[in-house]
Amino acid sequence: MSFGDPNNPYGQQQGGQPGYGYPQQSPQGVPQQGGYPAAPPVQGGYGFPGVPTEMPGGVKAARVMLYVITGLQVIGAVIFAIGAAAVGAAKNDATLKDDVQFQQLADYSGNALWGIVVFAVLWGAFAVFLAVKFGKGTNGIRIAAIVFGAITAILGIYPFVVFGLVHTVLAVLIIVFVARADGNAWFNRQPQPQF
Repeated sequence: MSFGDPNNPYGQQQGGQPGYGYPQQSPQGVPQQGGYPAAPPVQGGYGFPGVPTEMPGGVKAARVMLYVITGLQVIGAVIFAIGAAAVGAAKNDATLKDDVQFQQLADYSGNALWGIVVFAVLWGAFAVFLAVKFGKGTNGIRIAAIVFGAITAILGIYPFVVFGLVHTVLAVLIIVFVARADGNAWFNRQPQPQF
């Protein structure tokens, strides 16, 4: 009989030392636990701990702000296109045809306004591209969004009118939301395995 044998996993344990085999009784006041340790809870997506499965609220807000900036870019492009067309119409006015200084200024102004229109459209298209990529984006998209926000904030300071102020505020908020820890976790998550 191996009742007192310390190598017997089914025998009575001596000295209160934990042994192998069936779980021991818990001390008084401690709840009884099963014989096997519980599996650690999965805290993220794709089976990796800490990986978010849903886009954080701040990142969603930054995405919406990119779309708002795109709308403002379209409005600005339309306003500058109307201005460029007005300068072109004034340039062709018969009463101003002989004014050399006005013609030179109109050429310069018209070309500058059309250049601003093209830039506004391209900048808005870049904002849409970033917003669309937020769902499956990588750290490169996060960095591009931060750079976009910084440049937009700087460009919004110069004309500091209502549109400039709105651009600056939205751009700063995009930087903040994308650079926060939950934004960093979202853009640095592991890609979903394909089966």
